[in-house]
Amino acid sequence: MNKNILSVLDFKNEIEEIIDFGLKLKKDFNSGKKLNYLNNKTLGLIFERASLRTRVSFELGMDILGGRVVSVDKDQIKIGSRESVKDVALVFSRYVDIIVYRSLSQDDLQEFAKNSTVPVINGLDRNEHPCQILADFMTIKEKKGRLSGLNFVFIGDGNNNLTNSYLLACPIVGMNIKVVSPRKYLPKKNFVETAIEFSKLSKSKVVLQDNMDQLQDSDIITTDTWISLWDKNEREQRIKDFKQYKITKEIMANAKKDAIFMHCMPICYQEEVTKEVAYGPQSVVLDEAENRLWAQMALMIKMLS
Repeated sequence: MNKNILSVLDFKNEIEEIIDFGLKLKKDFNSGKKLNYLNNKTLGLIFERASLRTRVSFELGMDILGGRVVSVDKDQIKIGSRESVKDVALVFSRYVDIIVYRSLSQDDLQEFAKNSTVPVINGLDRNEHPCQILADFMTIKEKKGRLSGLNFVFIGDGNNNLTNSYLLACPIVGMNIKVVSPRKYLPKKNFVETAIEFSKLSKSKVVLQDNMDQLQDSDIITTDTWISLWDKNEREQRIKDFKQYKITKEIMANAKKDAIFMHCMPICYQEEVTKEVAYGPQSVVLDEAENRLWAQMALMIKMLS
């Protein structure tokens, strides 16, 4: 595992180890065991955009593990304007043992991690969302008992941070991945090429398509918002482009009988998914949200051990 976790590739050899440890932490906590793995450790949080699940799960996770949390947002420190990225990284890492940074700028995240003297975790940036992958894969293994050989289908914007991370992670663990997206939103070449290289090693499949056909073998169907923070000026066009890619009960009925529906949240109901699917019997979105806590706890322990 790399010192910093900025990409799925930084823990590519430890994905299942981390999620198995997360499952153990969850079981131990629910049986009443104390989880004081990080006594007297301090987690620093820097958030430059809104967060519910990432922020709360990291704060609560460090508390459960016996540590402390220091949290700041963009208006308090104004990285890059009031103070340089390098100086903030050098100073903040003198105070804490590990840092989660949700940055608006990919360059700022890279510069911060390069200068920090303690481990840095990417709390989501424009390119990737590595912590979400751990929670999602933990949920899949919890529900399905395995990862290898399953058919994972992402429907929606094929060129966002979550899709990029899925493309990297699924072939690493031997899951087949299918990205269903309008042609102009299909994933970037570099992520696809890397995914294909991993798929050759694990003998899994990487499929890209612009239609909603051949979804009957799906074990997992997932999606994400069509309009991210970086795309808000394209809202009207994107609603038109993606209107045929909404996940409905008919789509879920066409998958395997035991297929599950996932969404990292927040959800724009009646856009990427209907409420009857998101709240339906196949949905595991709340388990997925809870597992952010256990997966990230496991990640922090591994990084600081």
